[in-house]
Parts: sequence; structure tokens; C-alpha cells
Amino acid sequence: MTSIKEQAAISRLLSFLQEWDNAGKVARSHILDKFIETNQGKTAPELEQEFSQGASLFLVRLTTSLRITYMTDSCLEKLLRSIGIFLSAVSSNRYLIEFLEVGGVLTLLEILGLEKIKEEAKKESVKLLQVIANSGRTYKELICESYGVRSIAEFLAKSKSEETQEEVQVLLDSLVHGNPKYQNQVYKGLIALLPCESPKAQQLSLQTLRTAQPIIGTTHPSIVDCVLKVLGTMHLEVQYEAIELIKDLVGYDVRQALLKGLVELLIPSVKENSKLQAKILSGRDLLKWGCLGHGRGVSCLTAAPSSDPSVLQLTPSLPMFLQQAAAAKAIGVLARNDMSIAEELLYLRVVRGLMAAMGNKDHSNSQRLASLTLEYFVQMFPLVAEHVRKCMGEELYQLFLSNAEDLYMKIDSIQADILAANKVNVTKALCLHGSSHSMNALYGSRDSAQMAYLTHFEEDVESKE
Repeated sequence: MTSIKEQAAISRLLSFLQEWDNAGKVARSHILDKFIETNQGKTAPELEQEFSQGASLFLVRLTTSLRITYMTDSCLEKLLRSIGIFLSAVSSNRYLIEFLEVGGVLTLLEILGLEKIKEEAKKESVKLLQVIANSGRTYKELICESYGVRSIAEFLAKSKSEETQEEVQVLLDSLVHGNPKYQNQVYKGLIALLPCESPKAQQLSLQTLRTAQPIIGTTHPSIVDCVLKVLGTMHLEVQYEAIELIKDLVGYDVRQALLKGLVELLIPSVKENSKLQAKILSGRDLLKWGCLGHGRGVSCLTAAPSSDPSVLQLTPSLPMFLQQAAAAKAIGVLARNDMSIAEELLYLRVVRGLMAAMGNKDHSNSQRLASLTLEYFVQMFPLVAEHVRKCMGEELYQLFLSNAEDLYMKIDSIQADILAANKVNVTKALCLHGSSHSMNALYGSRDSAQMAYLTHFEEDVESKE
């Protein structure tokens, strides 16, 4: 026999459930408000006590309402927050299983793709997916098996809220950890996000890739091109993350392709330049690069140039010049961090590329960053200094040595053309002079390990020529 106290509790529960069943949209909204206010942070046993051991009866009503009304956005955010109280409660595994058994994951993923749903509701959906993913490997696999990676990645690219995008990053980071069966799927999804038009999504994807890379262990071939293209961004925070990822990637099997790609960006090809100009002039990329006024249809391509040299001039070649400048910066960072990388870059004709970038009169940042990076190579390698001096001429070379960072403001058009058209070939000089001479000229006094490395690398270059 149940006690009078228990009977009263059951009666209150039935009355509450009946109130919910008979309530309209407004009344249910008030019920949810009160539930969220009084039960936030409670454990599963506390929720059971609150509902007289019948909390699941209310949860099933919430999930049913969610499945029926989520396309109309009716109290959707409050429904998701209420379900989240159950799923995030301590010792709530039973509630989680009940939610998943009725297709909860698929519903949450579908919410992310609906255009009419408010951003706040989608954010709550992401938080619920986080709770599910953090419950263990089985649940992470369930999300991935439900085409979750694609849905989540697409939402990250389209979301207009940086706060929501950061929540998505947390979810993707969770899916890449402790999920060996699908971690490669998440990794590829992050790479696929890099060409998207959202700078915040690019930044977060690059950050998560840095975390994912050591977990995956190997690299995907497409990561090199994708990361190098990101260097064409106008957003410095994205560029920073790209360079940080490049610093990590040189420790993997894509090292040679990555270094070669960076050096090639220093001298944009005529073919790529003409393709880019044709594409931009057709109008397809104007919005992408921020070249049109907001709702005014004013093109930056026809605007009068600014007299302020510090103002970024929007031109058809801007993405390519941004890549050039970022490549010069990345090469400088890599070379300063690792002498062996600096040596490899010399064999890839980085000196010629840096001097060519210094002659780019249309983009002062390329000139400045290339000059700073070349200064490092000149200071470290006597042979480089010799070739640079011979190409520049004594007057320009001394100007370069006195202040490399400000050189671009002091050179005239003739000197810029000399730099842009240079044919400096340190690699050829090294090979022609032989190993012993080239080592002494290039490095001066180095330890045996560095000398052994150079011998191996130089022999490899000679065998390919």
C-alpha cells in the first residue's frame, strides 16, 4: 500500500502532466520557463524526486513535442534547454538512452540545417550534441553514423553567430577525440571547411586541425593546397592560425610539398593572375572579397585609389598579393624556427622568390615581409649575402642592410624592377662549386650533424637535376 504522502506526490505529478497535455503554445511556454528556472543543474535523483519517480514521463512529452513542432520553431529553444536539463544531469544515462531511442540525434542534426530556425535554438541543439558526444565513444559514433560531421561542418560555415560557431568547434573537437572509427571523417570535414567564406569558421577549423593532426598521425594530400589558399585571407587572425598549422605540418610527410608551395606563392604565375582577374571582373568574386558596397552596388575596382599608403587597396590581384605576403611571413617563421628548413628552402630558390616579392610595387606588405625574411637568410648564410649583393648592386644592398623593413619606401621603380626580375640561383651555385666549397661558403662553421644533413639533401637535389 502506498502512503498518503506518496499518493499526494503521484496526484501532483498526474495533475502536472495533464496540465501540460491540455496546454496551448503560450501556456506550455510558461511551464517550460518555470521548469528551467527551478530545475537547472539538478542531478537525475533530484529530478526523480521532483517528479515523484516519474521524470521520464515528462521527458517523453518534451521529446514528442520537439519532434512534432521543431520545424515551426514553436518554443524550440525552451524545449531544447529543458531536454538539456535531463541529458546533462548527473547519473542521467537512462534519460540519454530514452532520448536517443526516439531519434533525438537525427532531430538535432536536422535542426541545424533548417533556415527558418533561429540561431539561439540551433545553438541549444549544438549544446545537446556536445552532451551526447561527451557521454562516450558509442555516442560519438552514433552522431557520425547519422551524417553528423557533414551537418555540423555545414552549419559552422553558414552560422552568423561567432558564439554559436565556437560551440560548434567544441563539438567537433570532442568528435575527433576518443573516436578512432570516425576521427578521419572529422579530420576531412575540417579540411573541407577551409575554403568557406566565413573567416570565423576558417579560424576555428584551423585551430581544431592543429589539435586533430597529432591524433590522426598522417596527413591528407588536399590539406596543403587548402591551407596555402587560406593565406590569401584579409583576416589576420585566420592567417595567424594558418601559419601556426603550417608550422605543425612541416613535421609530417607533406613537408616538401608545403615548402615548395610557399616558395611558389612568392612569384605568382602569369596564368593564375590572368585567371583571377577574369574571374573577379566577371563579378562572381566581388562580394567574396568584400569589394562591393553594402547594398549600394559600388565596385572597388572603379574607386579612386587612396592617398594613404596604409590603407589596403582592393584590386583584382589582392588575394594573390595577400598570399604572397603571408608566404613571405610564413617562410621567415619556419626558417627561424628550424635551420634544416632554412637549408631546404635555399634549394627551392627561396632567395629569388623573396627578392621578386620585394619588387612588387603594387603591394607594400609583400615588399616589407619579404625584405625582413631575406634579411635573415643574408645574415645566416654568407653565400646568400654574396649573391644578393651582386644582384642588388652596392647602393641598394647597403640600403637593404641599413633598414630592411623600411626598404620598400626608399627604392625607386628601377630598383623595384631589378628585384622583381632577378634570376638569383643559390642552388645552382652550390651544385657547381661542389659539396665542400658550398658548405664552407654557405654555413661557415657548423656542427657535424648539420653538415651531414646538408650533404644528404644536396645529393638528393643533384640526383633530380
